[in-house]
Amino acid sequence: MIRRSLLRGLSAALAALPLLVAGGARAEERVVNIYNWSDYIDPKVLEDFSKETGIKVVYDTYDNNEVLETKLLAGKSGYDVVVPSGPFLQRLIKAGVFLPLDKSKIPNLKNVWPEIAGRLQAYDPGNTFAVDYMWGTTGLGVNVAAVRERLGANAALNSWSLVLNPSTMAKLKDCGVMLLDSPEDLIPSILPFYGYKVDSKRWDDITTVTDALYKVRGAVRKFHSSEYVNGLANGDLCLAVGYSGDVLQAKKRAEESKNGVEIAYFIPKEGTLMWFDAFAIPKDAPHPAEAYAFIDYMMRPEVAAANTNFVAYANGNLPSQKFVKPDILKDPGIYPDEATMQRLSTNTAWNDTTQRFVTRAWTRVRTGR
Repeated sequence: MIRRSLLRGLSAALAALPLLVAGGARAEERVVNIYNWSDYIDPKVLEDFSKETGIKVVYDTYDNNEVLETKLLAGKSGYDVVVPSGPFLQRLIKAGVFLPLDKSKIPNLKNVWPEIAGRLQAYDPGNTFAVDYMWGTTGLGVNVAAVRERLGANAALNSWSLVLNPSTMAKLKDCGVMLLDSPEDLIPSILPFYGYKVDSKRWDDITTVTDALYKVRGAVRKFHSSEYVNGLANGDLCLAVGYSGDVLQAKKRAEESKNGVEIAYFIPKEGTLMWFDAFAIPKDAPHPAEAYAFIDYMMRPEVAAANTNFVAYANGNLPSQKFVKPDILKDPGIYPDEATMQRLSTNTAWNDTTQRFVTRAWTRVRTGR
């Protein structure tokens, strides 16, 4: 407000003085500061929220949980609503970062999907601090024609062997391979390929995965957690390990551009990680009332569906499925069938010692040193 008043000049400031004296808080603009993943919400939802409530949305984005965690642990982030992923949510809850939710202020919690809320409790027992926004899987984004051209018509595209077999990766190197720069997602997702549980904390199990990734790193063009969307869409990549909705966004962009690129998303048959991004309110949020208003609005079925239709991720709102586009709702890569759901698992946060071990192992994978 101060910057805007100065720009209007002293006369405007003096003209506003009676209102400030008489109206007090009424003269202050209502604001909610959101910190969320990039490309992860329908902009029209934000516009409609502001129109209806009069609350201005200040919306910042990030590309990995570590950035969010650092800001929140430092305190006074200035954010009112943040969207951490499962293990980071768990760790930040233990650090005392979040406000316990006053559920009476979120009447639309009646719309939560019980199964998703239940699985989220692996990180937030009793759903005390968080409300699921979106959920999905980590899997394989494939340029079908390019991969089949190199591997043959009968190659299995729904297996982690596509990534972990050095000879296979050598054949795909020229058409472009990108992997997530996210060890907390990639390592647990691959553990089932070796018969280990997604939530394994054994260093030997983790080393099996990182050693396998080290052997194929030479065929990986880049480790990045968002660039693969455009890379797949425009044909610069033929294989990416990424998040379900991101790959399906790439598919949509390719179809809209009519560039002849066919992208498909596969949940690996061996199993993979099921992840959750959830709304939470920092304990020092400057505008908690506006934060509650925002979360409640986002839990309206029509609003949750609008976001799913925009980003191609499943949401944690069961009644919203009536408003989700049929091609999204029926896509098994977004809303898996029951048999596939049984192959999806959640993981919990690594302790500090294991986190340091993983960081060293992941640095070796990324850099070759």
